[in-house]
Formats: sequence, structure tokens, C-alpha cells
Amino acid sequence: YELRQNEPNPFNPSTHIAFTLAREERATLAVFDVAGRRVRTLFEGVLPAGIEQVSRWDGRDALGRAVASGVYLCRLETPRFFQSRKMVLAR
Repeated sequence: YELRQNEPNPFNPSTHIAFTLAREERATLAVFDVAGRRVRTLFEGVLPAGIEQVSRWDGRDALGRAVASGVYLCRLETPRFFQSRKMVLAR
């Protein structure tokens, strides 16, 4: 399993997040604010093992509203694994 650091970081207006699963399984990639509130789900579903996946976040929440500048957490979660990375949005 690997959740790579987003690129670019800091970012404006968007960033790319790459990750790879060790086995085929259900995965969720989501963005959270520093208070732990889910801002947006970028991916949710079953993925194959060993193939790099890339998601893009445009700095918007689930309703399409631009979020404020600041630190956000990107979290990859599967039934067997979870990892988070800090991202900085600089508007």
C-alpha cells in the first residue's frame, strides 16, 4: 500500500494524489479538514492491486464550494490499511 504526497504541495487551484493498493479491495480516498470533518470523497470503490491510481482535488467541498486556505488531510482507507498526508491549500 502506498499513499504518495500530493503534488504540488502547497497547491492552488488543484493538486494530484497518487496511491497504490497491495491487493484488490475496496478503498476510499477522502479529504478532511484539521477538525476531522470530511470535506470531500475523491474516490470510493474496488480497485486492482499494484496499479497506481491518481485522483485530483480542485479545492472544493462535496457541494462544489471553494474551501478556505489552510491545511487539509488526504486519507486513504481500506479494510486492512489507512494512511493520511497533509496538504496545504494556498489561495
